[in-house]
Amino acid sequence: MLKDTYPLYLNNKAYQPNTDLEVTDKYTGEVAFRTAKADAETIDKAIAGAVSAAEPMAKLASFEKQDVLMHCVSRFKERFDELAYALCVEAGKPINDSEGEVTRLIDTFRIAAEEAVRNYGEVMPLDISERARGYSAMWKRVPIGPCSFISPFNFPLNLAAHKIAPAIAMGCPFVMKPASKTPLGALIMGEVLSECDVLPEGAFSILPASRDGADLFTEDERLKLLSFTGSPGVGWALKAKAGKKKVVLELGGNAAVIVDKDADLEDALERIIFGAFYQSGQSCIGVQRILIHQDVYDAFKPMLVEKTKTLIAGDPKDRDTFVGPMISEGEATRLKDWIDEAVEGGADLLTGGALTNGNMLEATLLENVHPDAKALNEEAFGPLAILQKFASFDEALDEVNRSTFGLQAGIFTRDLFQMYDAWDRLDVGGIVINDVPSYRVDNMPYGGVKDSGLGREGIRFAMEDMSEIRNLVVRRT
Repeated sequence: MLKDTYPLYLNNKAYQPNTDLEVTDKYTGEVAFRTAKADAETIDKAIAGAVSAAEPMAKLASFEKQDVLMHCVSRFKERFDELAYALCVEAGKPINDSEGEVTRLIDTFRIAAEEAVRNYGEVMPLDISERARGYSAMWKRVPIGPCSFISPFNFPLNLAAHKIAPAIAMGCPFVMKPASKTPLGALIMGEVLSECDVLPEGAFSILPASRDGADLFTEDERLKLLSFTGSPGVGWALKAKAGKKKVVLELGGNAAVIVDKDADLEDALERIIFGAFYQSGQSCIGVQRILIHQDVYDAFKPMLVEKTKTLIAGDPKDRDTFVGPMISEGEATRLKDWIDEAVEGGADLLTGGALTNGNMLEATLLENVHPDAKALNEEAFGPLAILQKFASFDEALDEVNRSTFGLQAGIFTRDLFQMYDAWDRLDVGGIVINDVPSYRVDNMPYGGVKDSGLGREGIRFAMEDMSEIRNLVVRRT
């Protein structure tokens, strides 16, 4: 189903200068296909193309942008199986999760198509005092201009879509660097966009590139916005180099879920197991810390352990597989080392912890982890969750806030007052009640605080970041 080679997309067109980027099947380790790799000259041409396209993109009618996005929706539906299989191979994501991500890709472009014709402004009365009698104003959103997008490996379809789709809806040309380990999803999007003649030349470029050779994506002053999704260390470093452009960062987390004493434990069990271990825990909102009220801890702990032991690990192309490979042997070894370090520091290994086949790490549960351990405080980004006991809801909220991250948190409780306490007190971007922090719908505002980033995704909110407000003041005489 996959080709041997794929081009990059430069100023709307397929371009095959080389086949330098090898992309592996993350389960077998074998080369699955090769793509073209952009050099600095190619990236420069792409940025120049985006600059040239800025004015004609801004002039596109709302219905034209909507038509482009709906064309993508239609073509993604037609290529559903291809997209899911490509994701399964290049990311090692179990096929059921891969199909789910294709569904979200389609949702994201559909939402953007709807928002493309709802880019409203506002009429404002200015006569708030005598000196402003006879004055009124209107404002509208206009495209910010050429945008730079850098997307990660873990959701190579949906997280790329959350940059591409709102850019088209807003009328912003863009250059994108997909993750080198998982470039194919974005390249297929480029192929579909290249079918849209209404897009002016330079409207988009999708350019796999090495990190060392991609400084222009961040530093070039012709670009007006940088949107990066990835690790905190890289993200904050890019922000420091970005100059005057607007920066949106979707970074990491070590998300917590609170299980209070009134929770439905059977329901919480199913959702927490999913949140901790789907796609091998490689999600910035994956459940990493499980905070359990002391009154139900002894009942819930064995439920978690037994359920975790039933998870099937193996070939992601097998529909029975729940835990597939991590993205690389290096990442799997890193997390294995963190688990071993925690155990050496006094933690109890409840289940899992073994590393096989290079990058297959068992679904792992720990408890009694030292407060300073990396496994508890850093972003695991793998199949690891840590059990913690709490005595009061206030104590649980304080523990959630202890993290340097603040992306999302989940709370299983039926107490309305505690829900509002959490909403007021938790220093995170989003709170999910009676579900895991891993839950996201693609039209909601999504993003974090503290080390988890700046700005919000979700189509309408991303469009706001990709726009500027233009004001018109009228004096009636």
